[in-house]
Amino acid sequence: MKNSKAHDWWRKSTVYQVYPKSFNDTTGSGEGDIRGLINKLDYLKDLGIDIVWLQPVYVSPQNDNGYDVADYCAINPEYGTMEDFDELAAQIKRRDMHLMLDIVVNHSSTEHPWFKISRQSKDNPYRDYYIWRNPGPDGGLPNNWQSKFGGPAWQYDEATGQYFLTLYDKTQADLNWENPKVREEVMKLMTFWAEKGVSGFRMDVINLISKDRSFPDDDGSVPPGDGRRFYTDGPKVHEYVKEMYDRVFGPYNLVTVGEMSSTTMEHCLRYSNPAEKEFSMTFNFHHLKVDYPNGQKWELMPYDFQQLKSLLSNWQTGMQEGGGWNALFFNNHDQPRALSRFLDDGEYRVESAKLLATTLHGLQGTPYIFQGEEIGMPNPKWNSIEEFRDIESRNMYRLLQEQGKTAEEALDIIRERSRDNSRTPMQWDDSPHAGFTSGTPWIKVDERYPLINVKQQLQDPNSVYHHYKKLIALRKELQVLTEGRFQRLDEEHPQVFAYARISEGEQLVVLSNFSSQETVFKLPKSFHDKYVAGKKAEMLIGNTGAAPGLQAETPLTPYASYMWVIRG
Repeated sequence: MKNSKAHDWWRKSTVYQVYPKSFNDTTGSGEGDIRGLINKLDYLKDLGIDIVWLQPVYVSPQNDNGYDVADYCAINPEYGTMEDFDELAAQIKRRDMHLMLDIVVNHSSTEHPWFKISRQSKDNPYRDYYIWRNPGPDGGLPNNWQSKFGGPAWQYDEATGQYFLTLYDKTQADLNWENPKVREEVMKLMTFWAEKGVSGFRMDVINLISKDRSFPDDDGSVPPGDGRRFYTDGPKVHEYVKEMYDRVFGPYNLVTVGEMSSTTMEHCLRYSNPAEKEFSMTFNFHHLKVDYPNGQKWELMPYDFQQLKSLLSNWQTGMQEGGGWNALFFNNHDQPRALSRFLDDGEYRVESAKLLATTLHGLQGTPYIFQGEEIGMPNPKWNSIEEFRDIESRNMYRLLQEQGKTAEEALDIIRERSRDNSRTPMQWDDSPHAGFTSGTPWIKVDERYPLINVKQQLQDPNSVYHHYKKLIALRKELQVLTEGRFQRLDEEHPQVFAYARISEGEQLVVLSNFSSQETVFKLPKSFHDKYVAGKKAEMLIGNTGAAPGLQAETPLTPYASYMWVIRG
């Protein structure tokens, strides 16, 4: 499929993200597996999913749950066999769905054969596959860059007297993309999976692959001062992405999404505009930092609602004007559940989950659903640090106490911020362990699973699941959801996010009350007079029993969210 609008089938698609370790276990090991996903494909097909994004199932020591890859072309036995994978690919294709594979090529595991050979001496052929530096002038670290998981971004190797770069875990060594042999290896491994019938790739932290080769210290003049400005959207990153497009993405007609860490609009337009021939779309994370005081993830504050709305709106408008394409999401495997983070996961859990869905799915872009989101799974209730499995969370629990926090204060922060919030097992039914496994789960199951599970929601036509199913269907039916121009309507209303999507002869209006207080929303007079007055607004979807019509002044109950279409 060439990159012209008529063939960009993924613009009307919805992606479902599978975290395999927590999705469905068929062996009783306590960890999910590939056959577990095969067994649930009809569930995803019924939901309306077009693309299944499978997170890493490669051979890995699992220090970062599979994002530390030790063999890019082999399946981790914990997940199954290559025959299982081949069957998965065939079964997905049989259901007219597509398989998107996670590719992790900013770094590899230190258990990868390339790295094992590279550390044997300073002059072996694989040394230049990684980023090795001499100690600094003081005999210490080469520079002051910080790992995103906490602590220095360099690990010392006593055998050769040099440091190697690790922007993430100390067992994840950054690959040296300046070396053409590394790039050739990446092309080969992606071609291997494309030849197996994979329809696309999600590229992990791909905008970090090009580093400033002078490796300067960060003087702190640009927050957060941890070195990221010297390796984020680096000097040769677009050159490298275009090479991947020319060699693999284009020839195999793949749908691709780049995960963009700390990126900018300017770069995302270049990454995702079809004329640039790079990626189909991009993830950015700015809207998921609106509760980070001064950009600090491991500090707590109420989220900034006005900033959330502005960021979502600005990225809609900017990407639209520049011909880019957004990957839309509130949840993924690295984020706490948005339901608990931004809204009410208690009394108004169902309304809140539906509100987030309607708000996101009315925007322009390709929506991504993270497993469990479609049934309104909240953050689990955590009782102690021993319940956490995430390496980042355990590191930060220790570091926060070293910085002066009490154990209880540190635990409160981990409860809110941990990536494990999204990694607890999928809740299939009300049987033991939520139907996820017959064994002992690798991580705790949220105790509310008897009330929140797939089986119960499939039987309830008013469930969160059926709300998602309807939104997914609407995206395929309504052209305005793909092409409509975004217009924000709320003018910084303290409770409401309101916007329109405008196309020739069809307008969409979304009103969402992000508050536990009732309110009335007044449409801007110019918009009302031009598009609403004297016309019939059809309610497409809502999250309350008695939905109001779209009016100049529309009453909204707590957490109410509605989508209307106006034609003519």
